[in-house]
Formats: sequence, C-alpha cells, structure tokens
Amino acid sequence: MEARVTVVPLWRRVVAEGVGTGLLVTVVVGSRIAAASLSPGDVGLQLLENSFATALGLAVLILIFGPVSGAHFNPVVSAADWWLGRRTGAGLTLAELAVYVPAQVVGGIGGAVLANLMYGEAAVSWSTTERSSGHLYIGEIVATAGLILLIFALAASGRSQFAPAAVGAYIGAAYWFTSSTSFANPAVTVGRAFSDTFAGIAPSSVPGFIAFQVVGAVVGVGLLALVYPGAGRAADDVVTRHSDIAGATS
Repeated sequence: MEARVTVVPLWRRVVAEGVGTGLLVTVVVGSRIAAASLSPGDVGLQLLENSFATALGLAVLILIFGPVSGAHFNPVVSAADWWLGRRTGAGLTLAELAVYVPAQVVGGIGGAVLANLMYGEAAVSWSTTERSSGHLYIGEIVATAGLILLIFALAASGRSQFAPAAVGAYIGAAYWFTSSTSFANPAVTVGRAFSDTFAGIAPSSVPGFIAFQVVGAVVGVGLLALVYPGAGRAADDVVTRHSDIAGATS
C-alpha cells in the first residue's frame, strides 16, 4: 500500500494563506506591543524581543500551514513562484496568484486588528510612524532579495524541509542587519499600517516600502537566474512542499 498524493483544493490553500499571514502579523505586532510594555525606554531590547518572537513564530507557522499552501504568507514570494514556475508548469498559476495575494493582504490586516484587540488597543489605529528615507528603501531591497534567494535556493537544492528554521532565522537576523528591520512583505507592510505602535508604518509610507520590496524581489529572481538557473522547476516546493495525503491505495 502507498499514499496517494493529490493537489490540495484551492479554497483550503487560500484559507491557509490568509490565516497564516494574519497570525504572522499578530506575532509581529503583538510581540512589539508586549516588548514596549516589558522594556520601556530600551529600544534595543525591544527589538531583540520582537525579532526573537517573530523568528520563532514564523517557523511555527510555516510548519503548520506549509503542507497545505506552501506557507508563502507574502505576495512577492507568491509572485516569484508564479513567474519562475510558469515555463515548467510548476508553482502557482496566474489564477491562483490572483486569489493568494488578496487573501494574504486581508489576513495581514486582520492579524493587526487581532493584536490590537488582544492588548486593549483600538481595533484600528492608523500608524503615525513615518518610514520613507532612502536608506530604509535600500534595506527593504536587501531584505526582500535575500528572502527570495533563500526560499528558492532551498527548493532548488532539495532542502525545502529546512525552510521553517532557515526562513525564521533569516527574518530574525534581518531585523538587525537591515536598516528597515526587514518588512520584506507587502501584506505584512499593509497590516502594520493598522497599528499605531512600535511595529507600525504610516499609511503614507506603505507605497514606497512595497515598491522597493518589488524591486528586491526582482533582484532576488535575477540572482537566482545566475546561481540556480533551474529554480523554477522546484516552484512546487516553495516555501515548503505542499500536497495532500488523501489516503492509501494499492
């Protein structure tokens, strides 16, 4: 007897992407609210607490939702998955991309609202933290390019089973080595605009961040073409391999 592997229904994958992205934003925003309360006046310690919680939380969420949707939780990851896999028939189709991205964005907004409510804040409080400097945009390019390169390099080299730990570790580290503290995700960026906390980003700063995240994704795809030219064939394994063990058959 052997397991029969089938494609997970699209509606389940979309639910997984929405809920997973939402919980990721809840981790990011909630841990920053907690850090500000636990370590008032010590921004460095707050960032350490926030980055540690985010790295662990992201790894756990990939483990939970990866087998269902691949655990993209990120529109630029989904777009790169479609772009790189389109010639080989791997990865997302354009129709699937068109529903993944809205689910991620709506999930990100819901995650911020949930974090606000958990800590007794208003459900929606628009952030007033301006993030529109050129050096922050460079940070977003670096963070996003590195994320794309990491995820697809793992898939292309048959090591996607290490993605939960590797992606969590990368984002946790990028909090510290990038000037922007590594948003690297349009859905998370939009969600964080809904919380006027240490984690927030002013709505006026969101378009710039997203634009340079897209630039970073293009840079990441370009680097993949140089060092992993066959990465598109492994698009079904991004971020982790996703399939449904439907039962046993002889």
